[in-house]
Amino acid sequence: MFETEVADGVLRFSHPETRWLSTGWNGGLVSADAAYNVTVPDGFDRTDIDAYTRARRRDAGFGDPGPTLLTGVDMTHACGARHDSVTCVATAGISNPAALPMDPESEGQPAGSDGASEVDEPPPGTVNLLLGTTHALDDGALATLLATAVEAKTATLLARTGFPGTTTDAAVVGCDPTGEATPFAGSATALGASTRACVREAVSVSLESRYATTDVPASVEDAAHGVTTRQQATVFDP
Repeated sequence: MFETEVADGVLRFSHPETRWLSTGWNGGLVSADAAYNVTVPDGFDRTDIDAYTRARRRDAGFGDPGPTLLTGVDMTHACGARHDSVTCVATAGISNPAALPMDPESEGQPAGSDGASEVDEPPPGTVNLLLGTTHALDDGALATLLATAVEAKTATLLARTGFPGTTTDAAVVGCDPTGEATPFAGSATALGASTRACVREAVSVSLESRYATTDVPASVEDAAHGVTTRQQATVFDP
């Protein structure tokens, strides 16, 4: 299974020779023994992200390179979940929600859909996912696994907070290339079902921990930062 370790605000999510797909900084496909989630301090404004993340991993005692996500959420609020071949670890903070009202021109918007239309240097409050399966997946199935995980995160956040996500959400998914080959990872598959359950539980409990003594923002206006998509696209017949 994928293992976790936390030191000095850095969470290592490890499994030997994993193939990762990351939406984070300098993301994409990479092979590595670990992926990371790193808590950054308030007012974080570094632009040398590669150097910064290398230093944070080294200072925490983690020498292995690998895809790395950044968050403003303390690692004491990280939560893991396992089911069958899947392990997921999430950190969830809603300081910079991203609302998507279904009627952008409506006067009265539901909770979580009003407020600023642009982000003013938001902190990476974010919802981050690190997820791995011991199955072997090709590139297409790994991309599907990412989509399944993000869909589950979105559904969980909508149910728990009223927001579909934040402006800085990121995810890393990985697979064991030596494991049992699995051609599909959508929601109707056993792998997809395990992924959805793990993401739901990990995000839900991380939110409960992060907001044990304070409330989730009721709207973008109530949040420290955030964005509401008010643009309306032109519909056409293809």
